[in-house]
Amino acid sequence: MSSAATPSTPLPVRTPGTRARGRHRRPERHEIPAEAPALLLAVPAEATPATQQIADELVSLIRAEQPGIDARAGYLSSNGTEGDGAETLAALLGAAAAEERPAPVVVPLLPGPSDSFRAALSGIPGEVRVTDTLGPHPLLAEALHVRLSEAGLARADRARLFAINTSADGVVLATVGGAEALQLAEVTAVLLAARLAVPVVAAALDEPGSVAAAAAHLRETGSAQPALAPYVFGPEVDPDMLKSVTAEAECQASEPLGAYPTVARLVLGLYLTALGIELDPDLT
Repeated sequence: MSSAATPSTPLPVRTPGTRARGRHRRPERHEIPAEAPALLLAVPAEATPATQQIADELVSLIRAEQPGIDARAGYLSSNGTEGDGAETLAALLGAAAAEERPAPVVVPLLPGPSDSFRAALSGIPGEVRVTDTLGPHPLLAEALHVRLSEAGLARADRARLFAINTSADGVVLATVGGAEALQLAEVTAVLLAARLAVPVVAAALDEPGSVAAAAAHLRETGSAQPALAPYVFGPEVDPDMLKSVTAEAECQASEPLGAYPTVARLVLGLYLTALGIELDPDLT
């Protein structure tokens, strides 16, 4: 008789697998209280088809990460179109107050502080619970890296050592929002430089000549082919202005961050922090 048939032989015990580690694993879902406030993704622009597309994609990603969450987008102003599902922040916050619901948690769709966004919020009456902005954060540096690689301006993977003829040897990280936003963008510039192993300098899209000066500085210090990486999600900048600044700097450019998947995780992380829920270490 084999040992496997011996009654005294213990059955194999299934041990639980270890939790996956690393930035790309799926985070555990958190328990959100039943009476928790809504999450309002604050889009710093008018509701237009382009801004709505980005916001709707992000809201869908947030809901996929945390099923059952009350998440929606609110815009600084309406385009006047009825029935398109776009609502302003003021209208959504006013409706919550009128229905005596908890004040929603407002998460700005911005990589850094914005003077104009603060001014817009100050004009909304009542209680407004606003989180920090999304950057600086390593996940935004990752998103910038991906957008550059999609444009053929950077290697998709740092471990791949093959050459790309169009690959940039310097990057201008261009943002909007004012002096504080530019200062914090320099942190993201350091994170991106570490990923790409090329110099990265921050510049202000909304300051005339700033991006062109940054590109000239890179050329003077040895970069033959600098590129422009818009450190914006899209709604907060005029596309025509972005094109003209890129042309002035004589650079190729990647696309704005847009609805990059991990942006939804950052938005959700800021919301959970506002609720006092302990976060996944990768989102802090």
